[in-house]
Parts: sequence; structure tokens; C-alpha cells
Amino acid sequence: MSMKKRTRLERTFTGEPVDRPPVALWRHWPGDDQYPAHFAAATIAFQRQFDWDFVKVTPSSDYCLRDWGTQTVWEGNNEGTRRYVHHPIQHPEQWAALRPLDPSQGSLGQMLEALRLIREGLGPEVPILQTIFSPIAQAKNLAGPHFLTHLRLYPDAVRAGLDVITETTCRFVEALGDLVDGVFYAVQWADAAHLSRDEYRLFGRPGDLRILDVARRYWFNLLHVHGTAIYFEVFVDYPVQALNWHDRETWPSLAEGKERFPGAVVGGIARMDPLLRGTPEAVRSQARDAIAQTEGRRFILGTGCVTPITTPVCNLRAVRAAVEDVREGS
Repeated sequence: MSMKKRTRLERTFTGEPVDRPPVALWRHWPGDDQYPAHFAAATIAFQRQFDWDFVKVTPSSDYCLRDWGTQTVWEGNNEGTRRYVHHPIQHPEQWAALRPLDPSQGSLGQMLEALRLIREGLGPEVPILQTIFSPIAQAKNLAGPHFLTHLRLYPDAVRAGLDVITETTCRFVEALGDLVDGVFYAVQWADAAHLSRDEYRLFGRPGDLRILDVARRYWFNLLHVHGTAIYFEVFVDYPVQALNWHDRETWPSLAEGKERFPGAVVGGIARMDPLLRGTPEAVRSQARDAIAQTEGRRFILGTGCVTPITTPVCNLRAVRAAVEDVREGS
């Protein structure tokens, strides 16, 4: 008998036996993501087609920044992301001009409307996670190429701006209410190519923990650490149920990550090869390897980040079928 999605996930978090590993993929919806009704319809249709164990709602990264003045354009990126063409913070004194946003208004209010439509369309049995970008991830998009210079030369100014971003994000998480079952908390620039380990601990970690403390009301919070050469060890004590990173592209492997993190690890499928450019059999083979690495316990099958929007449907089906192979013993 098949388990309900929530039961399967909650047992996975603690390593209890499940009928099969949970599975989920998520992708951007360029164009549609600018309109609540269209964005919701695309998200609902994707879930109905593949029946993932949870829905990770994936808005464009500027949804939380437009009302502070960012501007983006859609140019056909394979991941479905938009390019920033205007960063409103050009000078260090502009950080002090940031004011907290009202989550019921503007772009944040439109995101809440999309979530209402998604919840209405999918019902209470499908777990829904809203993407929340960390304060650092938001700040680097507000300032663009100026961010690192400001952070290192004018740390107090940037810290004041991060406080406002954090306060706004906490208010938005509170406003999510019963529309979601948790948050997909996306951390960026916690890697050797951008911030040092100490810089992330000093400027990033305090805001992360404030926001995740607000999110404790939810039963399923998933942390995503973006990029390669990441500071994985900085995040193993974060109060979340699951952890996702680019496990096929950077240290640690799924097996090593599972040893260091007490909850569930999420990943196993490389986004480009085989998911985008490979065959269904190659996808299923990599899924089998991921299940073997984790012994199918405290493990959710997925990718390290967003699924490319041009991924063949047969490969998406192969990801979904891979966990049914476990249930059927094949």
C-alpha cells in the first residue's frame, strides 16, 4: 500500500523505513512567473503530470527584490532564469535607504496570490515549499558588481541593509501561513569563489538563522546550498529537515553529506549529464547509484538545483520511475 506523501517524507527525515524514496524535481517558468495565475497554472500542471512527493515553488529570483528597484529581463537562459539589468544599490550609502517591505503588497503580495492558487489547485495532501532566498543572495542582486566591494570596505553599511532584508524576509515567511508546508531556503555565495568562510559566518549565518527560526512552525524546511566549492560544514547544524546541494558537481558526495548532516539529503541526479543531455537509462542508472550511496535511507531523489527547462520529458519520467523501481524491487 502506497504511503501518503507527508508520511513518506517525515519517515525519510528520521531514517525510518519507507515504501520508496521520495522524489521531486523543480524548474523555472520564464514568462509565466511574471503573472500569479499563469505561474500557478504552470506549477500545478507540472505536479499533476509527474506526481512529485513535494512541490518546490520556483519564482524568478527577483520576486523579493522588485519593490526595492531591481529590473530583470528574460533572454532564453537554459535554466529559465532572468538577467538583472538594473541593480538599485550603486553606492554604499544607499544601503541605509532600504526600508522593510509589506509582504501583502507589490511583488510579495503577488507571490502570496500565486501560492493561494497553487494550494487551491493541489489541495492539502501535496506538500508545498516556497523558495526563500537568503539575505546574502538578495543583497548581491541588489548591488550586483558592487556587493563584494561594499561588504569589504563598508561592512557596517551592508550589515544595516542585510538587517532590513532579513526583517522583510521574516515578515514574508510569517505571511505564508497555511499556504505552504515549509520553505526551500536558498543560500548563495557561501563558496570559495565569492565569500570567505569567515565572511559567510559573519554576514550570512545570522540572517539565515533568524529566518529559519521563523520557519520552525513548518514541518518541512529544505536548505539549498548553491554552487561549487561550498562551505558545507557551515550548514550542517541549520534547523532544517533536509539539505540539497550540487552533489554531482562538488564535494561532498551524497554518502559523505549524509554522514555529516543528521536529516535527509536531496540530490543524486546531475542536471546536465544525464538529465538534460543523457538517456532515460543513464538517468535511472545514476538514480540507482544515489540510492546505493545512501542505502535508500534519509534520502530524497532529485537534482542539485533547478531542472533545465529544455530537459526531455522522457528523462523527467525516468527520474520519477526510478523510485518506483525500488518499490517494485527491480
